[in-house]
Amino acid sequence: MSYIQNPILTGFNPDPSICRVGDDYYIATSTFEWFPGVQIHHSKDLKNWKVIAQPLNRPSQLDLKGVPDSCGVWAPCLSYNNGTFYLVYTNVKSFDGVWKDTPNFVVTADDIRGEWSEPIYLNSAGFDGSFFHDEGKIWYTCMLVDHRNGKFFGGVELQEYDPVKKQLVGEVYYLTTGTKLGSTEGPHIYRHNGYYYLILAEGGTEYGHASTILRSEDITGPYEEHPNNPILTCADHPEHGIQKSGHASMIETQNGDWYIVFLVGRPLTTHGRCILGRETAIEEIAWIEDWPMLKTETNLPRIQIPQPEFRAYPFDASPNRVDFDRAELSMDFQSLRIPMEENWMSLKDRPGYLRLKGKESLTSMHTQALIARRLQHVQAEVSTCVEFEPESFQQLAGLVLYYNTGHYHYLSISTDGTNKVLSIISSNNFKATDQSEKVVLLTEKPVVLKAVIIREKLQFSYSTDGIAFKTIGDVLDMSILSDDNVRDGSDRYRPAFTGTFVGMCCQDLKTNSKHADFDWFEYKEISAEKVIDITKYQFEAK
Repeated sequence: MSYIQNPILTGFNPDPSICRVGDDYYIATSTFEWFPGVQIHHSKDLKNWKVIAQPLNRPSQLDLKGVPDSCGVWAPCLSYNNGTFYLVYTNVKSFDGVWKDTPNFVVTADDIRGEWSEPIYLNSAGFDGSFFHDEGKIWYTCMLVDHRNGKFFGGVELQEYDPVKKQLVGEVYYLTTGTKLGSTEGPHIYRHNGYYYLILAEGGTEYGHASTILRSEDITGPYEEHPNNPILTCADHPEHGIQKSGHASMIETQNGDWYIVFLVGRPLTTHGRCILGRETAIEEIAWIEDWPMLKTETNLPRIQIPQPEFRAYPFDASPNRVDFDRAELSMDFQSLRIPMEENWMSLKDRPGYLRLKGKESLTSMHTQALIARRLQHVQAEVSTCVEFEPESFQQLAGLVLYYNTGHYHYLSISTDGTNKVLSIISSNNFKATDQSEKVVLLTEKPVVLKAVIIREKLQFSYSTDGIAFKTIGDVLDMSILSDDNVRDGSDRYRPAFTGTFVGMCCQDLKTNSKHADFDWFEYKEISAEKVIDITKYQFEAK
């Protein structure tokens, strides 16, 4: 028997919303402060997936400049009806304090791979908006933000959307406060065998996360709880290989079978840190007495499930090495908050190279010259070849492993005023420190920068000939680049919902103009089947 291995979308890909059109399946996932907004993944067999669209690719659709870390695009909902795709999303503008600014929008497209419309504003009442298409009507649900007395999670509202008037219309219905698990969010509605089903994400998005179900004979309620809620959780199984399961979305196949997709995390240790962020997994659903539950008749998702009897539809794997010899970057790469435009990045200025024109610091929430991709494996080797001739200590460029503006490891080239030097800057809990070791580099020569990640350990190295590598600096703590560390290590609660990105960046804090040229970028998985001593991994002695 063939199996689907969980998670199906590895690396930072949370809050899945699944949609089927014929025998094509699509999952939309959250992107938060990363641009373009929303990842849409495609599959024909529910096992093999490929990113085929990033629909929010214009500032007119998505203005992220200045949004706080882990704000921006939350929990998109992808749906299809009568030849049109609908994508509902929230662009969270603020988080701290009792006030949360959460404008919700919808964009549409006839071709999921094509251009999506300009956004239509829906409301700002809460977040995690969702469309449900039912007998010629479109219904909109979202969780309600309640700032009074620190409540925050105020339950779930329902209202009709008019596609002609392009606005919400009519009465607002209050559906539920949720179950005793609390932290009620992520609502989606389904219809099956005469009932309306409301699935909720509850219990918080950490180790108590769960999915619950309520049902009603009328879409406006009243809703009754599933007798065996939660239908999906790992909360009582701390040793299980996947954790944090919740925020789910269901789908019926063309064969009449049902599946549920949901976010998960893979901690390095029991209830430890998840450097890959929140990922997406899948399970089978069975209907028992008109209630959905996992086919295993438990609420614990499996790490493997039987593959559906569909013809296998694998995709070609992305190449490990990117030589920047094409007109556009692949969808593996994203930028922070701003679109990829010629005023700060170019594949044309020097053909065969990615040129980054130095902008603001790694702590900026506005204009960073940073291009990166998701870390998708707990053991990986990342490298790039860079040419950079700084004229000031305020000009830097290099290889960065980035979680947010306060958590990163950066192998950077700069100058001490006399020599070009290579050094490491690390930031944890918004406190940046320079490692004492610095390497003097010859000018006008390319340098290969490398990061080796072995679970919670990180070692940087460099090469001036592309063959022999020398380590630089101490072995670093990779696990600080995780939701768990950001939340637990802060003196105040911070949103932490993303994951580690690895990539290239350039800062010019003096003139915002000095450029760095990157010849290539390479990402390779290191087999996780054996434990590797990072201090002996393909490095020469110093």
